[in-house]
Amino acid sequence: MTAPGRRSSTFSRLLRHGFTDPSAAERLLESTELAAVRSDPVLLDALGATADPDLALAGLVRLLEGQPDHTDRRKVLDTLTAAKPLRDRLLGVLGASAALGEHLARHPHDWQALVTYEPQDLHPGVAEFERGLAEATDPVSLRVAYRRCLLSIAARDVCGTTDVAQAAAELADLATATLRAALAMASAAAPEDAALCRLAVIAMGKCGGHELNYVSDVDVIFVGETADGADEQAAVRAATRLASHMMRICSETTVEGSIWPVDANLRPEGRNGPLVRTLSSHLAYYQRWAKTWEFQALLKARPVAGDLDLGEQYIAALEPLVWKAAERENFVADVQRMRRRVVENIPAAEIDRQLKLGPGGLRDVEFAVQLLQLVHGRADTSLRSGTTLDALGALAAGGYVGRVDAAQLDAAYRFLRSMEHRIQLYRLRRTHLVPEGENDLRRIGRSLGLRTEPVADLNREWRRHAAVVRRLHEKLFYRPLLDAVAQLAPGEARLSADAARERLVALGYADPASALRHLEALASGVTRKAAIQRTLLPVLLGWFADSADPDAGLLNFRKVSDALGKTPWYLRLLRDEGAAAENLARVLSAGRLAPDLLMRAPEAVALLGDGDGGAGGLEPRGRAHLEQEILAAVRRADGAAQGVTAARGVRRRELFRTAAADIVGSYGTEASPATADQGALVDLVGGAISDLTAATLAGTLRAVVREGWGDTLPTRFAVIGLGRFGGHELGYGSDADVLFVHEPREGADEQEAARAANTVVAEMRRLLQLPSADPPLLIDADLRPEGKSGPLVRTLKSYEAYYRRWSLVWESHALLRAEPVAGDEDLGRRFVDLIDPLRYPADGLAEDAVREIRRLKARMESERLPRGADPTLHTKLGRGGLSDVEWTVQLLQLRHGRREPGLRTTRTRAALGAAREAGLVTDEEAATLDEAWVLATRVRNAVMLVRGRAGDTFPSDSREVAAVGRYLGYGPGHVGDMLDDYRRTTRRARAVVEDLFYGT
Repeated sequence: MTAPGRRSSTFSRLLRHGFTDPSAAERLLESTELAAVRSDPVLLDALGATADPDLALAGLVRLLEGQPDHTDRRKVLDTLTAAKPLRDRLLGVLGASAALGEHLARHPHDWQALVTYEPQDLHPGVAEFERGLAEATDPVSLRVAYRRCLLSIAARDVCGTTDVAQAAAELADLATATLRAALAMASAAAPEDAALCRLAVIAMGKCGGHELNYVSDVDVIFVGETADGADEQAAVRAATRLASHMMRICSETTVEGSIWPVDANLRPEGRNGPLVRTLSSHLAYYQRWAKTWEFQALLKARPVAGDLDLGEQYIAALEPLVWKAAERENFVADVQRMRRRVVENIPAAEIDRQLKLGPGGLRDVEFAVQLLQLVHGRADTSLRSGTTLDALGALAAGGYVGRVDAAQLDAAYRFLRSMEHRIQLYRLRRTHLVPEGENDLRRIGRSLGLRTEPVADLNREWRRHAAVVRRLHEKLFYRPLLDAVAQLAPGEARLSADAARERLVALGYADPASALRHLEALASGVTRKAAIQRTLLPVLLGWFADSADPDAGLLNFRKVSDALGKTPWYLRLLRDEGAAAENLARVLSAGRLAPDLLMRAPEAVALLGDGDGGAGGLEPRGRAHLEQEILAAVRRADGAAQGVTAARGVRRRELFRTAAADIVGSYGTEASPATADQGALVDLVGGAISDLTAATLAGTLRAVVREGWGDTLPTRFAVIGLGRFGGHELGYGSDADVLFVHEPREGADEQEAARAANTVVAEMRRLLQLPSADPPLLIDADLRPEGKSGPLVRTLKSYEAYYRRWSLVWESHALLRAEPVAGDEDLGRRFVDLIDPLRYPADGLAEDAVREIRRLKARMESERLPRGADPTLHTKLGRGGLSDVEWTVQLLQLRHGRREPGLRTTRTRAALGAAREAGLVTDEEAATLDEAWVLATRVRNAVMLVRGRAGDTFPSDSREVAAVGRYLGYGPGHVGDMLDDYRRTTRRARAVVEDLFYGT
């Protein structure tokens, strides 16, 4: 009997060594056979280093008990003590796999298979495994020999001698050797069948890809041909009998269990099709009937057993079809849909534990890699590997996947496969579910080197890797560029000089020679940058060609690429992030304005990505956000000039953001079709530019005041927006119509206050118009009292006196769109209170005032329309144009604004809606006026986007007018339809104006 003190000491040692049931372990160690283990700290340490010390100790006891006599038991223990490699391998297997421990208990001499430690033993191939199986003469002995070989693979795996990819490859090689041995047994049992036929066994799935699991179906396809002139039907029947017998040898359960099921359901027509087909029958099926997933499955096909020459013929015949699969209609969508179906079919109770099929699982990596292979591998043969990690490495080397993304996917895939291996190794059962028991999770965690908190660490690492896989799977698998590349015709995925020239001509490039030079400059060479460009350009060429000026789009793309050539994120953004590439193509080929803005600061191309709610993305930023950024930049600046330069830089970037959002929304992309709500786009542009202008003025005012007067100007100062600015309807080429109002502070000298206010205005106008890389912001104050002859700045009292004594009806009309935009908020509010009685008179407009407004409008139409301009196509002053609609709405506001609160707004469309709600116009009249106003505004915006300068009528250049049409949604050859539609829309609006405004 052991003394209590000694028992307590042993118990503590076992706890320290990781035993979860020290009492049971202590009882086992009391046996005579384990005296050496009990007294040898090296052996106890070795047991404690295993994944499950309790399991390892129990397995060692069974192994020793199974030895025939004391001499054999002594030999096991002496070898364990003397040979560290064997000790680590044997105990490592016993601590990780109860099933292999049971095998060693049944076959106690098989432990000696782990004794050898020769170089070839580290990475055995098919030949070595065939030698290990050579003595098997029947299914039972084949299973025993298979498990003996499996012992050596598992030992190298759990000891870290091989990594998970090497272990998977060895398992595939062992499967190959086993299939050959089983086929040899079947042939020996039926020599007459073997003489009639040639039979090739094609490995599919993980076996074909050299990445097999410990326990997995081995997917195969059989190909049969005649031998020695035999009848074809007889040969196929003979081959079918051999194939069926071979499958039974591997799959049937004996006293030694089964090896693994051989699954032939990936064959043509699945389980309903013949087990064996001739090569010509296979070829006919894949040419006529095969579905997309069947070509995806063939990615991993390789001959492994039987007639290897026939197998190679099969691969050679079908390989061209595999690499044409991406040209099938809806190919990418089909593959994506198939992946979604897999996830949808997982039972709800299992989805969070599914290591293979669940979101963030192994299949996510495999599907993403295979889809990229099939799309890009048509032209790039380096991608044609059946092994997932090899293919992923090739995709990264070729620039199809970012190196960081590839490294993260590689690490995650290895970790998840290691988990899968350890789960299956325990009982040698086919499962992909993560167990829920704490002991199981502890064993798996320890086997992966997580020793501190194995369960918590395993769960954390598993979830972390799964999240990485899911994120990158979504990024790669649903990348819009994939579908576009897949839709290219054969030969277009890589551009030879002749093919490129032909494609450029066919796509409508006016100067294919220049375009070809741009392509050569972008894509020539062996650099990673050139490789990525070669992937992007075939798709971009098509997107450029979808515009009215593809040559300009390609030239602009080259300029941007040259400017950002050494910026690491640029090409990665286009390749990886959502619709960035297509957005850029649309923006660069839509006209001059957006590319000009982009060229002044090419890093703004980052805005075309998916965005993160910060500086990225095309969603316009609100006024408060813009003003905060600009004021912060002004505070950091050294002087007013530098502060205004910073403000203008923000304005240029945000103008580009707005223009890009407008273009993308108008043209649409594959990922985001063009919106049908043209009014929403008009509101987006008008609101964004108006907010940006207000924020720029606020920043400029702060910069000027700060430099000249510190924090406090001797007078309160406010900027009042008028016209389109006050109405939140600015276009890309609009000036900022404003009034300036000030009010001397208490105790300040009035003359000094007036000088300060005038100085501020002059300096603001000067700084905002200085020549620079940023577009100028022109301030127009001509709508002030007395016009150009009146003072530029007035006090609030001066405005009050003027409007009380001298105000004319046109000034009340102009003040309808007055709104404070910058400066002292209280002063701005009091100015609005001052002018409200003028623009919303209590008794409405007298008839003489109505006649005066009508007279002014008629005079403007006759005098201000440019000579030679077509009145049916002039967006501002022409028939049914902006002026017609706005003056009609504003007359309603002047007449009824006091009575109808909804009319008291500076915005044209909002006021028109309020007039409709109040019954002042019918629904049809309101819709007609709104449609004309939106269309005219869109045309003005389009002209500025296309020409880079403002204009109120359609361009005369054919390419420019076609670009305007494309922006408005008209395809090639439909410019005439666009002009007819514009004339018809504005003609109907003019009829409403004649009725509502002129009263005719």
